[in-house]
Amino acid sequence: MQFTVHTAKSQLSKLIDAALSGEEVVIAKGSKPVVRLVPLPQSGFKLGLLDGAAIGQGPDFLKPMDDAELDAWEGR
Repeated sequence: MQFTVHTAKSQLSKLIDAALSGEEVVIAKGSKPVVRLVPLPQSGFKLGLLDGAAIGQGPDFLKPMDDAELDAWEGR
């Protein structure tokens, strides 16, 4: 699809939707094509993927060791 700059300015939302759905959108000055509207690739990375998932309780690193564990760490 090819559109003039004037049409592109008034129909930008529709042209963006068309480009996102895979259509080729070309913007022309007069009859000369000058710009192609293409979607940017979206990242597959999602922060907080396990948010709210039941993964259990992690170890309490601030809990004091019992004497046997302390002796093992100190090599006694």
